Amino acid sequence: MAGQLRHMLRDDDVNHDEQKEILELGMKFWKDRYYHRPFAGPQGVAVIFDKPSTRTRSSFSVGVAELGGYPLVIDKSGSQLGRGEPVADTARVLTRMTSAIVWRTFGQDRVETMAKYATVPVVNALTDQFHPCQILADFLTIAQHRGGVDALAGQSIAYLGDAANNMANSYLLGGATAGMNVRVAGPRGFLPEPQIVEDAERIAAQTGGSILVTTDPREAVADADCIFTDTWVSMGEENEYAVRSKPFWDYQVNDELMKLAKPDALFQHCLPAYRGKEVTASVIDGPQSVVWDEAENRLHAQKALLTWLMGKLLDDKEMLK
Repeated sequence: MAGQLRHMLRDDDVNHDEQKEILELGMKFWKDRYYHRPFAGPQGVAVIFDKPSTRTRSSFSVGVAELGGYPLVIDKSGSQLGRGEPVADTARVLTRMTSAIVWRTFGQDRVETMAKYATVPVVNALTDQFHPCQILADFLTIAQHRGGVDALAGQSIAYLGDAANNMANSYLLGGATAGMNVRVAGPRGFLPEPQIVEDAERIAAQTGGSILVTTDPREAVADADCIFTDTWVSMGEENEYAVRSKPFWDYQVNDELMKLAKPDALFQHCLPAYRGKEVTASVIDGPQSVVWDEAENRLHAQKALLTWLMGKLLDDKEMLK
């Protein structure tokens, strides 16, 4: 039976209950990697990369295969997208050949255009504005260490560093959707856009969460349940590290800052990490770090997301149980 076509382009494309459904599915895949295989046939899933990737490529490629599908991995250099073919034309072609489209690209407008012309689910595997798949994996990690998905609401999470990037945006929207108390800290000039904050505050008012944007890293981490950070320099800007990293040194996650959080606070990083820069080795390699669980959970969370999207498209209630 035909159902509703849904996409995951930004974190607030799902509501509180829908996010919970996806995370509950993720818990099932964590316990049994072959819990469900919605891509019988097998069906192809286009996985497109305009940027280099380790975790996204590995988790989606393996995940689609474990779901019973065929991961059609397409690099920018090996596609007409890389030579200027309109996104709309690519969408019209892939939508006739695949059951879903996953895209790691640059501008958010690109995945939005893909979704506009596709008749299969489109997943944002990372854009310059949002990284919803990472947030699902991060929250799945918290759920595993805190006794389940129901424990997410009311958790206080703190993100430190470049608060104007895609990770900060996604923590704001995704955390608000989960009913969390989200604190985001970064230097002036590197804070989230007002519209993102406004959207997060609107969602938090409905879910019982809260939003704090600050330039004070100590305020952000005080009594936090989980602390997150990300590299200070985006992909492709490594040669500018010495200059671009200067505003962020006060936001380094180190032992001193971790002591301000709750004694059992978790540390997470979406990776790759640069020890001695955004996080010290003593933290990321220490007992409170769950970054390797977090990395593995990209697999489980993304399998859950694809399963949920296919269930909505096929109106398959059994798939979503």
